[in-house]
Amino acid sequence: MSSDTNGPWHPIIYVRGYAMTQGEIDQTTADPFCGFNLGSTVYRATPDKDKPAKKFVFESPVVRLGSDFDYSDVFDNGLDIMDPDWAGNPAWNGGIPRRSIIVYRYYEQASRLLGSGETPDIEEFAKGLSQLVIRVRDLVCRNHANEVTPKTFRCYLVAHSMGGLVCRAFLQNPALGKPEARACVEKVFTYATPHNGIDIVGINVPSWLSANDINNFNRKRMAGYLKLEKLYQETERVDWLPEEAFPSEKFFCMIGTNRGDYEAALGLSRAFAGHGSDGLVRIENASVWGVSKSGKISAPCATAYAYRSHSGYFGIVNSEEAYQSLIRFLFGDVRVDMWVEVTGVRLPADLEGKTVNALYQFEVLAAPRGKRWYLTRRTAEEDSAACRTYRELTDPKSKGRRSLYLSTIFLSKRARVRQDRPSLAYGVTLGVRVPDYEIERKFWPDGHYEGGYLFHDTVIVELIPPANEEADWAVRFDWQSDNRGPVSHSLDPKKLKGGKVELDVPFDSETTPGVTGLLRFIVSEWNIQ
Repeated sequence: MSSDTNGPWHPIIYVRGYAMTQGEIDQTTADPFCGFNLGSTVYRATPDKDKPAKKFVFESPVVRLGSDFDYSDVFDNGLDIMDPDWAGNPAWNGGIPRRSIIVYRYYEQASRLLGSGETPDIEEFAKGLSQLVIRVRDLVCRNHANEVTPKTFRCYLVAHSMGGLVCRAFLQNPALGKPEARACVEKVFTYATPHNGIDIVGINVPSWLSANDINNFNRKRMAGYLKLEKLYQETERVDWLPEEAFPSEKFFCMIGTNRGDYEAALGLSRAFAGHGSDGLVRIENASVWGVSKSGKISAPCATAYAYRSHSGYFGIVNSEEAYQSLIRFLFGDVRVDMWVEVTGVRLPADLEGKTVNALYQFEVLAAPRGKRWYLTRRTAEEDSAACRTYRELTDPKSKGRRSLYLSTIFLSKRARVRQDRPSLAYGVTLGVRVPDYEIERKFWPDGHYEGGYLFHDTVIVELIPPANEEADWAVRFDWQSDNRGPVSHSLDPKKLKGGKVELDVPFDSETTPGVTGLLRFIVSEWNIQ
């Protein structure tokens, strides 16, 4: 990671999530950091709630950004930078540092403490974010030590839950912000945002449910403020990010998979959200896909998963896992998009020619060398595995369905365990499971063990980025079942456009039933100045 003052050190604007009741709005207003200052000392290692939670001290995103990267808040003498008294004080004409944390306090006008008690539309929140970005730009540029001009100024948006929709409305709807404000945004990171709305008992919240502004999560309503009416009519989804609005490669979705620890509404929320959710937002609704100018759906935005709930003691915002993804996305050096491509599926000989119905589940866990946590974690027990049917994996007409996007991780030179080692190393555990088979429309219980793995192994990958433009990536790998010592197999990357390289690591269960395929890593340098 570069320590250069002209490196990736841009102001961070935090945008909090939805507050349902007037009491929650007032509580948010009374908190200087709107909850982003909350940490945690406990986390769950397994879904088994009968076992005690383990201790793990995480001081909060705000504290860690200060202690790790010298970021600081912009409150001074009890005033916020959007306060007219702040702007008029001669003592602050020197502006603010680049490494500043700014909290978008958009609920103030809706509170009974500092506002009218009436909540504006989400469109007004988006317009306010545009104004805040311009204000931050002007103050950063005023500080000559930053060596920043209005043309070179950039900032980061980091949002939780509905805050991510406020950011998207600002970026995607030209009527809700100034073009010069949108041009200032370098990257967007969202925690547990319902990018495709909120479903209750499998049904999208209705547009007529205006109480407490819950209709903000209705897809038809969202299509309006996100400027996605046409795509919504074609797909009935709103988790699209048009490239002309914002580049999809600079958008990150952090997804929670632990519904059990979400206590909102006395547990009713997690019951209504159901399995495959963080207790409020369904996993399938928490990511974003880029859309090219021609209207073609491109690759998904960077996505990672954590066994965390929507909020609370075990929430995703106050977690080490999400924080590590955040700082690597903002300040890291290497990006790795992980895919799995299935090249073959084996069935017992006595099943050849029969109609097979089975769901293949692909699990992935990825962690940097020497760390106690995962940068991404997708498992069947936590309802977050990537899935394909047997037909999708074997039908010649559905070749595209044999490739599954798993996650994206970012690596950082700063975080290396030993600074004298040039490589960036991480481990990826891949598991492939089939819970049950149906043969000729009948359950087939005798030829496999329920819940068993067709394939389960960990590959260690070491990367050495090129020293200059003429140099190549150096890559080594080993499956742990073959070698538990230092990695020894060299791999020649395939060069792709845009300076990216592709690494293909083959795997084979060598069993029947079984599966063969490739773990595909698309690797590129990140934060290149």
